[in-house]
Amino acid sequence: MDFEGAGAVVTGAGSGIGKLIAKKLASQGAKVAAWDIDGPAVRETVKEIRDVGGESAYFEVDCGDFEQVLEASKLSMRFLGRLNILVNDAGVVVGKNFEELSEKEVERVFRVNALSLFWTNKAFLKYLKKSRRSISVTVASAAGLIGSARLTAYSASKFAAVGFTSSFRNELKKEKCQVRTLLVCPFYISTGMFEGVKTKVPSLLPILKPESVADKIVEAINKGKERLILPPFAGLAGFIANSPVFLADRIENIFGINSCMDEFVGRKKEND
Repeated sequence: MDFEGAGAVVTGAGSGIGKLIAKKLASQGAKVAAWDIDGPAVRETVKEIRDVGGESAYFEVDCGDFEQVLEASKLSMRFLGRLNILVNDAGVVVGKNFEELSEKEVERVFRVNALSLFWTNKAFLKYLKKSRRSISVTVASAAGLIGSARLTAYSASKFAAVGFTSSFRNELKKEKCQVRTLLVCPFYISTGMFEGVKTKVPSLLPILKPESVADKIVEAINKGKERLILPPFAGLAGFIANSPVFLADRIENIFGINSCMDEFVGRKKEND
């Protein structure tokens, strides 16, 4: 995909991976509508893009609210003119034991990590279909391939994201629609969202650097990939999860999957 002149919407663009993706797409010629629930943060992203000659506009949106998404999609299309790239990166995490989770925390995680995928794709699919080359990107997580202790809400929401994208991809192909999909499942990333997370085997499952992840996502969009799992070793997660339970549990403990969140701190602002 040639990014020059392409129209792109990036959610969660106020910080972390979303901000980096928005800036990288703009640096390669894309016109970017940057979305985030944090108004000041997303305004700063747009300022940084414009300061180096890029085209961008910000939209303060709660992606878990369909009415807000619908309204922002109309305004975004007025700015963009056409849409080639939709990147769903908005995400939140609550790292607590199940019994400590509040109802509001569970609902918020699912609204942002799972329901938002339905709302943004519903709002933008008709525009994506009008472009000869277009793609819908879901930034999910390796936690959507295998569960982990202290991540019941987050992992379940990311399993939903993986399932949505798989079904959505197959539906589009069945309809012979030209809109492609890309599912991204990274291990923990050092964006601040997962502050305090540790890995037992950094040689195989390193804490990922945000710049590297953003580079690989933009490259995957460019090359038309449909799945990106980072690091590659994390691709075994699905195989492990579907092994006999006694074996899966043993392997997860060997690689420290269930101890990664033991020292989790996170950050006050949880949007990715």
